[in-house]
Amino acid sequence: MAAVVLRLYLSGQTTRSEQALANVRRLLSQPNAVACDLEVIDILSRPEVAEEENLLATPTLIKVAPPPMRRVIGDLSDMQAVSDALGLGQGEM
Repeated sequence: MAAVVLRLYLSGQTTRSEQALANVRRLLSQPNAVACDLEVIDILSRPEVAEEENLLATPTLIKVAPPPMRRVIGDLSDMQAVSDALGLGQGEM
């Protein structure tokens, strides 16, 4: 099985960014979680990445691999919806 690669794009250390990061970490720490590599990118320190990825809002979580690429925008608090949207197939959260 191909490794799952996720990228979380944030805008600085705001409450919303910290909440999104905590939610992703909570999702990935579930007992039934798919093993994922997570890269966190602050677009305030790397604005060129926001342009390259055509980001319109943050936080944005992107499943880079395996295909198909999928995006979720928001605070990522609904773990089941995030898992379903990214196609992680983790079952009930």
